[in-house]
Amino acid sequence: MIYFRSLVFNIAFYSFLILLMVFALPIFLLPWKWVWWVPTTWAKASLWMLRVLAGIKFELRGIENKPEGGSLIASKHQSLWETFVLLYVAERPAYLAKRQLFLIPFFGWYLSRFRQISVDRSRGSSALKSLIPQARAAVKDGRDVVVFPEGTRRAPGAPPSYKFGVTALYRSVKAPVVPVALNAGVFWPRRTFLRYPGTIVMEILPPIEPGLSDQVFKATLIDRIETASDRLVAEARAEQKLQGSAM
Repeated sequence: MIYFRSLVFNIAFYSFLILLMVFALPIFLLPWKWVWWVPTTWAKASLWMLRVLAGIKFELRGIENKPEGGSLIASKHQSLWETFVLLYVAERPAYLAKRQLFLIPFFGWYLSRFRQISVDRSRGSSALKSLIPQARAAVKDGRDVVVFPEGTRRAPGAPPSYKFGVTALYRSVKAPVVPVALNAGVFWPRRTFLRYPGTIVMEILPPIEPGLSDQVFKATLIDRIETASDRLVAEARAEQKLQGSAM
């Protein structure tokens, strides 16, 4: 049953994304601030399909911790799930996205249209010189800049591997950093098309205000995200165990 429901969901998920990108092409003729209904529609429709087709519900906690105005959102990254859900949670978000994504037909066009921030990982630390001014401008415009501090998806329970980029942004942009914990990888694992029923929880944690040293900031960020994510993963595992015993 999980295999079948996962197959149906994936077909519906990617089909809807393709159709939305095709039918929304006229937005390229409109001012970009008028067209944010496109990504939010994708996020809301995806959450609906997850619930109805795959049996995965969504719970958002701690939204009161998100400050008004632009901020840096530093999220745990376990699956594709959080990339579209943060479109629903953040304020006209600007994601730090690898440069290769901008080269994909249609999808890359939309990344550029919504002023996402291209990161050329092959340039190493020199890439920070170009992305920091873009992140600063986005925050000044009242947007949230979304960064995945580990750079790539990590399995639930994997040792943390936080990169220097988020610390450099914290130091240079001088905006609050909002840590985000989640347990999405339990129900939407990376590198597989299977989707397991349950409740994905995303938790917005208290912001880290500007002014800390690099070392203190990084230690604080890791502690908050990892402690909360471990708790949420344990909660998800307990839910799965309870579901298994009830079958």
